[in-house]
Amino acid sequence: MAAELAITPPTERRPGPAVGGAGGERFGADRIGRAAAIVGVPGGDRPARPATNRRSPVSRARVLLPPALLGVVLVALVVSGIRPYDRLTWLLETVWVIVGIPVLLLTWRRFPLTTLLCCLLAAHAIVLIVGGHHTYARTPVGNWVRDLFDLSRNPYDRLGHFAQGFVPAILIREILVRRSPLRGSRWLAPLVVCACLAFSAVFEMFEWWSAVVAGSAADDFLATQGDVWDTQWDMFLALVGAITSLALLSRLHDRELPPPPADPRRSPVGSDQPRMTA
Repeated sequence: MAAELAITPPTERRPGPAVGGAGGERFGADRIGRAAAIVGVPGGDRPARPATNRRSPVSRARVLLPPALLGVVLVALVVSGIRPYDRLTWLLETVWVIVGIPVLLLTWRRFPLTTLLCCLLAAHAIVLIVGGHHTYARTPVGNWVRDLFDLSRNPYDRLGHFAQGFVPAILIREILVRRSPLRGSRWLAPLVVCACLAFSAVFEMFEWWSAVVAGSAADDFLATQGDVWDTQWDMFLALVGAITSLALLSRLHDRELPPPPADPRRSPVGSDQPRMTA
């Protein structure tokens, strides 16, 4: 038996190209070339498709909409300043627009606003500009609504204070979501509502100080129209506006907000990299 094993010739193998030899290199290059041709990678059998920088219509609209809204607001502001009903009232009502536009322009590169917020700010600016030109108690659209529903007063002032909560709610929400750890927190909505109500209270104190300084000249700015509860109504409507804004627009606002920055302290799932500790 040992003799048979000794004389049995070893199994012959057909010679072939070594893995690292010229044949193996040619075989590997062919496979890489075919794979590159399939996916269109440069260097394959087929040329890669040229990259295009075309933007979708939605992207172009988002780029062009903020300048267009700014132009509309500027034109409305200039027109409203031509022979307003009362110059002091016009200045007190539109000062928020006059100050807000430069602030937005100076901070736009570092903090560009969402399209939703731009539209809301432009609409709020128009409300302030119209009220400043005619005074809130004399706006034509408010008089038309008063006569249509047989109201006791011009309701444009109520609309203005509702907007005072509706629009700042999204502005404050965007700042908190993008510049604080409150994204996804249950405290986000309550804090936004509290901030809007606080701003409304500060605005009422601003009206009070204006009346103390200017006296009867600030009556058109106060626009109480004989209502002793006007201050309370103003703050209540701002509160309702903030709650309504969050209830209707929060999901739409979330879709437009940029994604949160990656946390370097967290490692990907399944990664062997350790987490960074502060």
